[in-house]
Amino acid sequence: MSRRLVLVGNVIADLVIEIPALPERGGDVVGSRTELTAGGGFNTLVAARRLGTPAVFAGPHGTGPHGDLVRAALAAEGVETLLPVRVDGDTGFTVALVDGGGERTFVTSFGVEARLAEPEAAAVAAEIRPGDLVQLSGYALALPAVGPLLARLATGLPAGVTLCLDPAPLVADIPPAVLEPVLARADWLSANAREARLMTGHEDPAAAAAALRARLAPGAGAVLRAGGAGCWLALPGAEPRHVPGFPVHAVDTNGAGDAHVGAFLARLAQGETPATAARTANAAAAYAVTRTGPATAPTSAQLAEFLAGGGA
Repeated sequence: MSRRLVLVGNVIADLVIEIPALPERGGDVVGSRTELTAGGGFNTLVAARRLGTPAVFAGPHGTGPHGDLVRAALAAEGVETLLPVRVDGDTGFTVALVDGGGERTFVTSFGVEARLAEPEAAAVAAEIRPGDLVQLSGYALALPAVGPLLARLATGLPAGVTLCLDPAPLVADIPPAVLEPVLARADWLSANAREARLMTGHEDPAAAAAALRARLAPGAGAVLRAGGAGCWLALPGAEPRHVPGFPVHAVDTNGAGDAHVGAFLARLAQGETPATAARTANAAAAYAVTRTGPATAPTSAQLAEFLAGGGA
C-alpha cells in the first residue's frame, strides 16, 4: 500500500480578507478582496495530495455551511474523510487578514472540531496503518477538550507510523502535560521562526533548530521554516543545516507553512531523503506564496516547471 498522510486535527473554513494594513486598535479598514475557502489543515493535505501522496482527513466536520464547504473542497482534491459528519454543530472558521505585504493575521472560532469525542479518537487510532505519516497540529493540542485525547492517540501510535508535529501559533497555550508526551513521540517537528522562538527562546535560526531537535527523542528531526530564506534542517547527531529557499515576489503568505509541511511529508513518504524533501518543500512554499489564496501548493508538474526555471 502507498504511504498516506493522515491529518489528525482541524480542517475549517477560511474567510480571507485582503487589506492594505492592519487597523489600529478600535479602528477600521476597508478590504479589497474577500474569499471563503477551506483552510486549516486542508492546505497541508492538498500540498501532499497534489504531489501524489494519498491524504486522509481524520478530524471532526460538522453540519452547516462551513462543514459542507470543507467536505466539498476535500472531495474536489481527492482527500478522504475518515469520520462521519457530526450533527451537533458546524465546522469552525478563521478570519485571515492578509495585508499589503502578503503577511497574514488570524482570528479563529472553533466549531465541532473543538469537541472531539473519545469514540472518534478511538476510531481514528484504529484506522491508522503501518507506514502512515500522521500530521498533528498545535491548534488541536491547544483545545482543552481535545488536546489530552490527541496526546494519548499520538503516544499510542505504533513504531512503524511517522508522527510530525506542527506546533502552530498557539503553541504557548498548549499545556506541558499535553505537549511534552507528543514531543517525546514525534519523529519530526516542523515550526516557523516565531513558534521556534516561543519554544526555545532563541532568535538565531540555527540555534533555535538545534534546540528544537534537543526537545525530541534521540532519533527525531526538526525543521525550522524561515520563509523566503528556506529552512533549517536539524538531524540527529549533526549540526543544523541551512537549506536555501527560492527568492520570489510574495503576494499571499497564507498557507505557505502548510504547503511546506505537506510537501515535506509527501516527499518523505515517496522515499526522498530529509534534505531533498526539505528543498522540495522550500520550492512548494515559494510557489504557493506567488499565488493568491490559501491552498495554492503546486502539482508535481507545476513544481517540476518551477524548479526547471530556477524557482522564478
